[in-house]
Amino acid sequence: MSMRKNLRLAIVSGTAVALTGGLLTLAAGTAAAAPAKYTDDFNGDGLRDYATTGHEGFTVVYGTATGPGKRSKTFTQNSPGIPGKTGSAGGYGDSFGEELATGDFNRDGYGDLAVGDETEKVGKRAARGAVTIVWGSKSGLGSRATLVPVKKSSSEKRFGEALAGGDFNGDGKTDLAVADRRSVHIYRGGFSSRTGSTGKVTQHQHDDLLEVTGIAAGKVTKDKATDLYLLGQGYTKNKMTSDAWFLRGGSTIKRGPYLSYNRTEPLYGAQGVIADFDRNGYGDLALNDVPHNKDAGSVLVVRGGKSGPGTSYRITQSTAGVATSATKGDGFGGRIAVGDTNRDGYPDLAAGSPGEKVGSFKHAGGVHILRGGKKGLTGTGSQWFTRATAGIPGDPFSYASFGTHLGMRDVDRDGYADLLASEYGTTSTLLRGGKDGITTTSAREIPMNADIAP
Repeated sequence: MSMRKNLRLAIVSGTAVALTGGLLTLAAGTAAAAPAKYTDDFNGDGLRDYATTGHEGFTVVYGTATGPGKRSKTFTQNSPGIPGKTGSAGGYGDSFGEELATGDFNRDGYGDLAVGDETEKVGKRAARGAVTIVWGSKSGLGSRATLVPVKKSSSEKRFGEALAGGDFNGDGKTDLAVADRRSVHIYRGGFSSRTGSTGKVTQHQHDDLLEVTGIAAGKVTKDKATDLYLLGQGYTKNKMTSDAWFLRGGSTIKRGPYLSYNRTEPLYGAQGVIADFDRNGYGDLALNDVPHNKDAGSVLVVRGGKSGPGTSYRITQSTAGVATSATKGDGFGGRIAVGDTNRDGYPDLAAGSPGEKVGSFKHAGGVHILRGGKKGLTGTGSQWFTRATAGIPGDPFSYASFGTHLGMRDVDRDGYADLLASEYGTTSTLLRGGKDGITTTSAREIPMNADIAP
């Protein structure tokens, strides 16, 4: 999810989802390295790194054994070796770095980063869009970068609108899914950091999905291939809708069910994550549906099954056990992130509520933690954090929109997922996970955006 799209989701004035794989093209006599253990380990030191979105660029913060370290680097299209040009692109603001996806795309043992720029002007084609892969190395991300090839393109194509890494055909290599305005292109593993070549490319489009704004990738069925949902705006019975289209991974990508989950108001920049919240072996899709109930917001969960999507249920601030009450403009679910915060084996969901009133402060914002369990996500045992919560640094203030950016990561490698939460700036609050879930013990601020690449 891009920073620009998150800004569109945030409620500030009362209005309203990486796997491993890949293949390196090798020179004669060169031995292939094992693929990276972590697709975001850009320097191969065995520790996860943090690539964060930005405007006209992205930042990578290198990990340590205790979390994000002091070493970081920001990249723009003015950086050495990065193709393209920074600045206004055919009348649009530059979006380079607003969409990120990780993967060891060339299978050399170092994580790489795919970077989207949907507004990139290519020749005379305004907003044709482009995707750059910045290659990892012993020193981390650097000046080695290549453009993902595009065979056919046109103005307003917005190639790079959304990105996701995964093994979509189940062959053990990392593939890359790239959305443009109307479709998704799946680039099979076989990426070369020298020539920019890839494996087979297929394009998938649904006539009812008018604009793609997001991709959720993960294991929905029990086979070895990664599945995906295309998220975006559709048109049903003469109304704009928020829709999701399931595509089942495999040697051949199969078209699956098409879902319209909000038929009153579409959400630009919908976000989804896939996790097995009830541990039945099938991945469930959690979607943010901010326009629900006059922008009070909700999270829709679509259960996974043998052949893909199954039944669904909705969680709101009116759900039993969820803190606070649902009111107009809360934006519950405006940003979501997933991780097992209490190490019980069930994934939990962090759901931002950036428009929430805290005391007398309007739109101060906060973050809910929803528990996974045998019944899936519920309000039972949920947690609620704001700047007014004891132990959290800082104070609430109006229109801060705390929870606009969220990330979940086991930063200290103790087995508990930790929470990163921030407002609009480049500083995040780090809250540790533990046996009782997220805690404010040892909470601290770190100089890093919470919007980290999966």
